Amino acid sequence: MADCLCIFEDERVEQLFPLTYFRPVYDLRCGIMSLREKILSAYPHAVASLHCRGYLAEVVQERTVAMAVNQLPATRCLFLNGRVIADDNLARKIPLRGEDRLYLSGEGTLVAARVTCTPGGSPLSSYLQARISAGHLITASDFSSLPTEQVDVTIAAYPWDLVNANGQQISEDFSRLMKDKKRKGTRIRGKVYPGARLLERKDIFIGEGSKVKPGAVLDAENGPIFIGKNVTIYPNAVIEGPAYVGDGTLIKISAKIYESTSIGEVCKVGGEVEASIIHSYSNKQHDGFLGHSYLGMWVNLGADTNNSDLKNNYGSVKVTINGRQIDSKSQFAGLIMGDHSKSGINTMFNTGTVVGVGCNVYGGGFPPKYIPSFCWGGSEELVTYNPDKCLDVARKVMARRKVQITPAEERLFRALFDMTKAEREALG
Repeated sequence: MADCLCIFEDERVEQLFPLTYFRPVYDLRCGIMSLREKILSAYPHAVASLHCRGYLAEVVQERTVAMAVNQLPATRCLFLNGRVIADDNLARKIPLRGEDRLYLSGEGTLVAARVTCTPGGSPLSSYLQARISAGHLITASDFSSLPTEQVDVTIAAYPWDLVNANGQQISEDFSRLMKDKKRKGTRIRGKVYPGARLLERKDIFIGEGSKVKPGAVLDAENGPIFIGKNVTIYPNAVIEGPAYVGDGTLIKISAKIYESTSIGEVCKVGGEVEASIIHSYSNKQHDGFLGHSYLGMWVNLGADTNNSDLKNNYGSVKVTINGRQIDSKSQFAGLIMGDHSKSGINTMFNTGTVVGVGCNVYGGGFPPKYIPSFCWGGSEELVTYNPDKCLDVARKVMARRKVQITPAEERLFRALFDMTKAEREALG
């Protein structure tokens, strides 16, 4: 019987760079929860393990002490692609238990595989054990000996897939979380000051210790709003659902948070934000527009930073991902910015701009639409950002939030600098 669930990374994880440089693909957020949390929710009784690229393994193990990383127990195992955006029907479509089988999407994308993985078992079992232990990316060809079944699931191929799915995912995650026994009963557990307005109150959850100040409006008429614990929503801020605000985050005075926006834990957000995902510990404190964008962790946007998310000709936006220009086939596509990157005041980003990890972008005019990781500058010139200086800034930024960078994270920083060298050289 297959009682192990292994959430893995496949060869297409690079299509989600730069967001997946510092984390496995399944730790990306879409809606209220991460992709991993959605998958685990679909298989609540499974013994789960994680597979990731080898250079991430040390940090992933450090962050998920209770779970095995790049190890397989001596049992049959269901391998599930970490790019899957799981719904409540996933376990029915791909049962945890059953015969060995390979599951592919309609386009031939690897979705899952159920395999007997006992030590000393089949050649496939030994082969997979070695691949997982070494942190190699998994491919459909690794399971080519298994019988195949087509399955209809949602799977993220590029960053904008997560952005475009975010509003619906907030609604689905809200419904899922409201079924949790811990959240049943009173949904307004924080303090709502006189003068604040909650529209469609039954579709709003406010966690313990949170404060909604006078003049703030939470409008859930078009979708639910989930506010975590110890959140402060300052006076005159407006949040349109569906929306999510994570624990410990501050929504600044007169902020305008439009529908389909997810803001992670311990962020500071002001100005205008629409249909965007902001990971934890990132700041967009001041006026300026952020739309149809995805920001990693420890990002800081300077005052009056703006991005375009719609071309003047209303055409499909093309985005450069991992050195290739991709047609997003979407009319709306904004800024994709990797972890530990920053923008100076009055920075302007064009539609479909990609900024790697560890960058510092500033200056007049529009910077390039593709900025490799560890770059410093803007429209006039880009130079390499010394990794020692970048690390020093990261230590200071994290210390301000009472977070200490670990030796494993420092090693990951340096490994990523070396890995992205070719990007910077290609830019010249």
